[in-house]
This record gives sequence, C-alpha cells and structure tokens, in this order.
Amino acid sequence: MQKLLSEKLLSMKLTFKTSYFTHWGQNVYITGNAAELGGGDAKNAALMNFEPSENWTLEVNLKTKIDELRYSYFVKDENSGKIISEWGTQRVVNLNVAQNEIILIDAWNSVSAVENNFMTTPFQNVLFKNFPKIEQKNAENPTHIFSVKAPLLQKNEALCIIGNYVGLGNWSVENPVLMGNSEHPIWKIALNLADTKEDIHYKYGVFDIENKQFKYFEGGADRIVPKSAPQTAVIVTDTFVKMTNNSFHGAGVSIPVFSLRSERSFGAGDFTDLMLMADWAAKIGLKLIQVLPLNDTIGTHTEADVLPYAAISAFALNPLFLDLEKLDKLPKTNALQKIFDEKRTQLNSLPLMDFMSVINFKLSYAKEAFLSAKEKFLTDKNFKKFYKENDYWLEPYSVYCCLRDKFGTCNYRKWGEFSIFSQEKIKPFFDKNNENFDAVALNWYIQYHLHIQFQATVEYAHSKGVILKGDIPIGVNANSVDTWVSSELFNMEMQAGAPPDLFAVKGQNWELPTYNWEKIEQTEFDWWKKRFTQMGNYFDAFRIDHILGFFRIWEIPQSQQEGIMGHLNPSIPLYVNEFESRGVKFDYERFCVPYITDHILWDNFGEEAQWVKDNCLYIKYGFAYRIKDEYSTQSAVNQLFNAGKISERVKWGLYDLISNVLLFEVPNTNGQQFYPRYDMETLPTFRALDEHQKRVFRELYVDYFYRRQDAFWYELGLKKLSALKQATNMLICGEDLGMMTHCVTSVMNELSILSLEIQRAPKDSKRIFFHPADAPYLSVVSPSTHDMSTIRGWWEEERAVSQRFYNNELGHWGDAPFFCEWWIVRDVLLQHLYSPAMWAIFQWQDLLGISHELRRQNPNEERINVPSNSRHSWRYRMHITLEKLMECEEFNAELRNYVRQAGR
Repeated sequence: MQKLLSEKLLSMKLTFKTSYFTHWGQNVYITGNAAELGGGDAKNAALMNFEPSENWTLEVNLKTKIDELRYSYFVKDENSGKIISEWGTQRVVNLNVAQNEIILIDAWNSVSAVENNFMTTPFQNVLFKNFPKIEQKNAENPTHIFSVKAPLLQKNEALCIIGNYVGLGNWSVENPVLMGNSEHPIWKIALNLADTKEDIHYKYGVFDIENKQFKYFEGGADRIVPKSAPQTAVIVTDTFVKMTNNSFHGAGVSIPVFSLRSERSFGAGDFTDLMLMADWAAKIGLKLIQVLPLNDTIGTHTEADVLPYAAISAFALNPLFLDLEKLDKLPKTNALQKIFDEKRTQLNSLPLMDFMSVINFKLSYAKEAFLSAKEKFLTDKNFKKFYKENDYWLEPYSVYCCLRDKFGTCNYRKWGEFSIFSQEKIKPFFDKNNENFDAVALNWYIQYHLHIQFQATVEYAHSKGVILKGDIPIGVNANSVDTWVSSELFNMEMQAGAPPDLFAVKGQNWELPTYNWEKIEQTEFDWWKKRFTQMGNYFDAFRIDHILGFFRIWEIPQSQQEGIMGHLNPSIPLYVNEFESRGVKFDYERFCVPYITDHILWDNFGEEAQWVKDNCLYIKYGFAYRIKDEYSTQSAVNQLFNAGKISERVKWGLYDLISNVLLFEVPNTNGQQFYPRYDMETLPTFRALDEHQKRVFRELYVDYFYRRQDAFWYELGLKKLSALKQATNMLICGEDLGMMTHCVTSVMNELSILSLEIQRAPKDSKRIFFHPADAPYLSVVSPSTHDMSTIRGWWEEERAVSQRFYNNELGHWGDAPFFCEWWIVRDVLLQHLYSPAMWAIFQWQDLLGISHELRRQNPNEERINVPSNSRHSWRYRMHITLEKLMECEEFNAELRNYVRQAGR
C-alpha cells in the first residue's frame, strides 16, 4: 500500500490558480513545504505565470513525498524588492485523494479585508464563540471541494451553495446544498459534480436553519470554477462570503485597573476587582473593558513609579494589582496580618489612591507570604510550567529587582560589575544557596500569582461575553530591564516625546529612550513579537500607544528637557542648498544659535536680567550675546536649579533662550543638514527675520513637516507594522492622534488597523470638532481619553468652545448651560453610540455623567492624567464601589437601553 501511494504521489500534478491585479514589475510567487515550491524557503519560491487580465497560474509535477501540502502566495516587486504577503496562515491540502491531478483555485486573502478583523481572538474566542455546529454532508467521491469564511452570520443562519448544475440545485432556492462549519467560521462542502458538461457557476447563500428556508444570495457576480476532468479534483478556497461586512457594532468602557473600587479593594483596584467590572459591563450590554498598561513600574520606590507608561519591564506585571487575599495565608499572629483589615479600610476610604502606602504594604505582604510558603511554591508543578514558558524575561527581571534594591537605585550603570548585563553573571542568583536567592525568587512568586489571578479574571470576563483591551506603550523606562538586557535595541542618548499641542504648549518629554529600529529589524522584530505574545496571554485586543512612533518618533537629545527641543526621527532633513537656491544666504550663527537681545532678556527675566547677563552670557563679535557652556543646555540648567544655584524664573527664562533658534543641526553632517524648530513662527528669532527670509522659512517648514516625509515614512511604517501584525491574532487599534500625516492613515487602512476618533481632537486641521457620524467603520470613537478632561470637565474649560459645540454639534438653540447638565452628557454619548464605527468606548466617568445623582459633584476630580503634570496624576479612583454600582437599577437600565437601541 505504501509503495502504491508513493508511486501515485510521484505522478501527481498540481495546478495553482489565483487572481491578483499586479502593476508593471510585480510578480506573484507561491511558497510551500514541497521542494517544487521552495521547501518552505520563500527565497526559492516558485514564480507563477501571468494570464490576462489578473490571473496567475502554475503547474507542478509533484515529486515530493508528502501527505499534506502547505502553501501561500506573495507578490514581489522585482524593482524594489518589496513583498506583499497574504494574510493568515498557510493553506493546507490533504494529498491522499483518489485523483492524480488537483486544481487549486484560491482567492487572495488581503490583509486589508474588513472581514479579517472578525477572524481575530476577541470575535472567534468570545463574541462569536457560541455558534451552532452544522454537519458537513460530503459526497463519497467528491470532484469539487468548496470552502469559504462567513464570520458575520447570525446564530440561526447557515451557509449554502447554489449553482447552475443539478448537484447545486440548478439555481433553485427550494432545496439548497447546506455547507458544514466544523471549523467555524470556515464553511465547507465536498461534492461530486462529475457529470457537468460546462464550467460551474455558483454563489453562496444564507439559509435560516430555524425556519428552514432560504434567506438571500451573497452579493456580486457569479463565482466560476472549471468542470472536473477524469482523475482530477478541484479544490476551491474562497476568502469571504460577499455580504455586509460592517454589521457588528460594540460598546465598551475604559477605566484604569487601579481606579476600580470594591468593598474588598486594598486602596487600589486589583485583578479580582476587574471581575466585578466585567459583571457590570455584561449587565449594561458593554462588550469590552479597556485598561491602561499593566506592566511593573517600580523602579525608584517613590511616587514617580505611579506612571503606567514608564515600565521597568515590557513583560512583568505590576505588583500593584495583586489581590493579597489570594496569596498564601499568613498566620493570624503575623504583624501584617493583624493590621490587614484596618489598613484596607483606611486606604480604601481615601478619595484618591495613596500609591506609596498601597504598593509598600502589598510588597511587604507578598514577601511574608512567599517566605511562609517558599518550599511548597518552588516545587509546585504549575509554577515550574510558568517559569519554563517565561524564563527569557523572568530571570533577568527578578535579578534586576534584586540588584535595584541592593544598590538602592534602578540606574544599573551604578551596579558595578553588574552594570552591563551578562547571563553568566546572573546565573549564581538562581542557586538556592546564594545569599540573594530569596530576593530573586520573591519576584517569581509575585509574577506567578499576578499571572494566575489575571488569567482567572480573563476567563471570567470571557464567560460573561466581555473582552479585554490592553494598552501597549510606545516606550520603556530608560532604566528598565529591557534596556539593561538589550541596550543595542535602543537609542539611549535620545528621549521620546511629542511636539507642542493644545494640551502641552512646550511639547512633551516622556524621558523614554527611542528605538534602534535597524537593530530590531535585524532580529526580525523578536523583542516586539515576544511582547505581543505576552500581551496575548491576557488580552483580546490592544491599543498601540502613539502608533505614529512606528513611522517616526519625536526625538529629544538627553541634553534637553522640553519637548519643543525635539525633531522627527527618522526624517529627510533640510539642506543648506535649499536655502541658498531660494535666495537666502545661510547664516549658521543667526539661524542655529539662540537669538538674544536686551528686549528678549527683559521679557524672559525681568529684574533678574542683569544677573543673567553677568553670570550666564558672554559677548561674541563685540555685540552678540552668547550663552556660556555651563548654561547652554536645558539639562545643565535643570541641574543648577535642582542644586539651588538659580531661581525658577531664571530656569524657565534660560529654557526659552536656549529654544529660541530656527534650526537644529543634524549631528555629524558638518553644518550641511538641519531640522526646523517646531512652531518657529512664534519665536522672537523668527519675527526678527526680513520678509523674504520669513517666506522661505515658512515654505521649507511646511515642506519638512507635511510633504517630503510621507513616502519615506509610509515604507518604514508598513514594514514594521506588517511584521508585528503577523505576530498576533489580537484585534489591533492604533492611537493615531497628534501630528497626523497621510501615510499613517494609508498604512492603517492597508493593514486593517482600527483608528481612534476623538470628538474634540479632529484630525482635519480645518475643523474644530470631529462628528462621530463621520467615523470610518474600522475605528474606535470616544468623547475623551485618559489624557483629557472628561466631558463635564471639558465643558467648563472654555465657555466659547462649549457654546459653539452646543449649537453646532449638538444642534441646540440659545445659550449653553454653564455647567454640563446630565442631558448634555447623554446627547454626547448617544452621538457616539449611533456612530458607524465598529467600537464606541467611553471613560467610566463619562458614562456616570448621565446621572445627576451618581456622578461626582466636581468634574475636575474625574481626570486621570494631565500630560503636562503626569507625576502628580494617575491616582483617580471610582467614588462608589462596584457592588453599589450593580445595585443602581434605574441608572443601569437607562444606560442598557441606550446601548441596545443603538444596536451595540
């Protein structure tokens, strides 16, 4: 039998057919596990043959002895080398068939197809999970096998196939051929259509299995496949049924985990509290809970560790979210156990999170619990499994935490022999006899319990039909485990941030190192792929923080403090000859050195101007003020201020002097290349230019920021995000606010990444507000984010703006109420609920805004973060418990009614 099978395989002929509209210079290739298709190596993939107008074919005499063929298609631009791959896993074909020839007709699966979003984890594992199984009734000797995906069918619907052949009903809808969905949402059927004399025309249709009647055909023209020849099988793999692909709409709630409050919370929300939030979300009909980053931020053991976007590890979870009651029990005689209830009551009664008190108690309690259960824990088989699966990050992280506490600093450059990471040097820490073992293993214990607690929460939320959406920060802490272990992946001499906007007039400096994307790409994005895999352990969807950073980042030198001192990296700079060709003689001293006059000094320093002249400046060329070296950078000035050597006014005045330049020189270009200073027209140095110079600088400024970069950034962003999207099956949303360019929108559309649409932050600079009704389907609409005031807080910020919004966006006549009444919040929420966007997600505070009785009296107490003052933010907590919220029947019923009526 084996000999006969081998002989049959040696004579098998495969014919591949697919359609793709190519441009000049593009070719379609096929790669697979057969030697004739490259043996799994895309570099040796088989070139297909072009047939007008968009068909590609390839005939292969298969000599490879395999039972299962795996293959996929890709397009290659022979001039640029650019590769366009199909989306999804490889096709799989069983070669143990009766025929000697197989014709494989495959529809191209484009990554931009909207339907691919419904093949992701949240839909397949949770939202569309409970779908009835329909048995696949295959013919005994099939000549044609059809398969197609239909993720958006309703639960009482099945897929059928109807066509021009008697075996397909001769286009009659009275007795259609039902397909099976054992691999839901893929529908399949194997038919014997051997007697047909002509090509087969067919369409898929939707069948009502409850009422047993045909409902409707799919859209579009007939699908056509060839009739079968003797000893030939035809396998047809269509992508998606042609039906409405924007019918799903969901609503969700956004709230930081630390903001949750239950009767059993310990001063901050934890993973168990998230279960109660899932209960409430399910009660309202909300399908999604969005949280802030949950990674460990404990670097300094100070209030600075509260920032969720400056994690010390891209993989470890934050001990802040531990449910202490689910750790190993401490004896009643234990000092911490004795004060447990009293401490919980005290911390949980505070209006805001007392971060240091909460985290210090949790770390101390976890240490006691670990020591009491050490031997049992270290031999636990589930822990050992967790350790084996996560050792690549868990080992360096645990040693990092040990050394951080031992040396009293997270700045690993001060750790002596351990300042440079070495796997060999950290190995002794894992020996039970090592003096540091307990300090290291304590972190294993904490991370393991965080893991099992979070996974239990995820499973519980899924059981309620609720998915979890995480947040992946664009950066990591400069003193993190990640930069210690893999410093080559980061530009440690630079800091990420953002240019000025309405919320931060001097820009933002996040004090996070930027990425060395060239090195990262050389590793095939391994660090990022592992990061996504770790996220996938807990989340169904995630938000990419500052997705623009995958195209370019706002980069600030370590020598500077304010975001305004940054530039776009990578970017095509301005060249000296661009000024010369426009009739402006390039003057380095005038354009690139701080422009200082007596008038500017008086404006910046007032009565301290003379002191600044005497101590911080010197005269060059007999007339020009220049800043002395010791005051020439903002970081140097900041150090002098912290040492008490200059006043606060002098500090800010010097910051403004240093930033009063038109251009920043690109390092190592010998004065030939420059970045324009952002917002240069607001500067005294710009106002002092002559009119011709102003015109030229404006022209080059606009060209640099809004024109010349787009094609360059498009290719960079597409390459990175394509590789990362292929590494996960989570639903991906991008935070695409800020200095938007067309290339970002193009890549997000091409990769089917959901955009973020905020009503008061329109991407069109000509508009004051964005209307939710104008949102694209593949988007998330929201009235506000954690970096903004809530609806009520924003309403009171600027009377003229809220008045315009009241009349033009809400459509109300007359004067707007001074305070944001409950019905105004309701109207805003309804605008978002009825948006065409796939998701409408609301901050919890905004949802409560429709209840005059439940919402806080002071809306300014609802804000989570003020970007210009982040170190004093991130402490917001719900003012009522989740248990009480569940009992607010009138409010819950009203909100549930809004969600249901909007079809979400």
